[in-house]
Amino acid sequence: MTERTITQFAIIGAGAGGMCAGIRLAETGRDDFLIFDKAPSVGGTWFRNAYPGACCDIPSHVYSYSFAPSAEWSKPYGTQPEILEYLEKIADDYGLRPHLRLSTGVASAAWDESRARWVLVLDSGEEVEAQYVIGAVGMFGKLNYPEIDGLGDFSGVMFHSAKWNHDHDLSGKRVAVLGSAASAVQLIPELAKVAGQLHVFQRTPNWILPKADTLYTEEQKQTYRDNPEQMAHERQQLFEAIEVGLDYTKRTTIEAVQSVAESALDVIEDPELRRKLTPDHPWGCKRPLLSNNYLPTFNQDNVELVTEPIDRLSESGVVTADGTEREVDVIVLATGFETTRYVSAIDIRGRDGNDLDDVWGGDPVAYLGVTTAGFPNLFMLYGPNTNGGNSIILMLEHQVEYFLRLLDDIERTGFDWLDVRQDVMDEFNDALQDDINGVDVWQASCNGYYRSASGRIVTQWPFNFTEYCRRTEGDDISSFYTGHATSRNPGNYAVSGVSRF
Repeated sequence: MTERTITQFAIIGAGAGGMCAGIRLAETGRDDFLIFDKAPSVGGTWFRNAYPGACCDIPSHVYSYSFAPSAEWSKPYGTQPEILEYLEKIADDYGLRPHLRLSTGVASAAWDESRARWVLVLDSGEEVEAQYVIGAVGMFGKLNYPEIDGLGDFSGVMFHSAKWNHDHDLSGKRVAVLGSAASAVQLIPELAKVAGQLHVFQRTPNWILPKADTLYTEEQKQTYRDNPEQMAHERQQLFEAIEVGLDYTKRTTIEAVQSVAESALDVIEDPELRRKLTPDHPWGCKRPLLSNNYLPTFNQDNVELVTEPIDRLSESGVVTADGTEREVDVIVLATGFETTRYVSAIDIRGRDGNDLDDVWGGDPVAYLGVTTAGFPNLFMLYGPNTNGGNSIILMLEHQVEYFLRLLDDIERTGFDWLDVRQDVMDEFNDALQDDINGVDVWQASCNGYYRSASGRIVTQWPFNFTEYCRRTEGDDISSFYTGHATSRNPGNYAVSGVSRF
């Protein structure tokens, strides 16, 4: 007899999205939920990415829950340790701890058509049954390792930036960083402070914008504590500025921002080095990056920018295409994540046993980034084409509210499941791809993570957050098929854990 834990809502991921879902479920009287995460802590990407210099590129007064503002940020752009501390405090303040199942990975989830229930198998082999699955794994769950010859030949220390080896002292060491995008821009200035020699291997340069990031004084933080309305006012101002700045459909905005990025390059003292750090694609083609200390780092004598392509790794270092070998002690792989996998990084099987990874075929598609046809009662947070439309925290909150509205509808009608109609999903995504094709900067040639192997942009939302809200708020259960389970027999197994629903 198989023991099986039963819960109404199984949430996969204890990052900002999964925690928001749990909080709002509890606040609406739905407290029969469990949150699973393979990590030993809440925080998601902010637990995993603990490399030196890790911080947010959205101001913290916006990159925080609307229902839980904080006056304690050390500066406008929060650092990884304090963002993680904020999320841990949220877990405590909102009573999520009893619902958390940390150090508990989900290996698979399969839809039982007759009973209209999902059956999850944990890494431990334990089974969990749920009516709804909320996939809150986001875009940055699965690490991307480069396809470089000799990756296993290097005899020194090598690790991915998202699995930082904090036990290894880099002081005075010869260090190679492979990659020059989001993580690298933050960690390279920190490594340059301690490394004896730092080699930065760049495939394509990125536009780097400066940011207003002066430490808050204690007086400023006290003002926020005493006057929460001022903090709310600043949050609204930041929101409005980001709405404009991240609207890639506005050519005048793109040109203005790129002008600022071009001026930032003036800090590079060597003209040839400045040329190598200057992108040949328009701003917005790749993920926007912010830093005040990345570009000046290349003026240091112990930092080398390498633009020659990597041929292979040797036992002692990195060999470039021109035959040059740079011997190093440590290699840091700042090579990002498999951003187009989403919840398909887990073995998800829907109707007729169809595997989500096979259905997507490396080309993820969803309705409003939340649901995919053929996978009833599966809802994604930070799913396909929902990146880039202002603070992701706002997007996550809004997606949870969208799910709750649909949940209200299905509970009122008494159905057991809902599944987005294929025609509705196809029509939405055909129009979305037309909109994406109209964003000129995304059609330029640049190496970024936005596109799947087929060439479709599957990560980005082409408009601002306000437009996403307009579309989701105009949607309802009419976009879905609904139905009852064909069998209400709970099955012949023992029950452990939380209550039946």
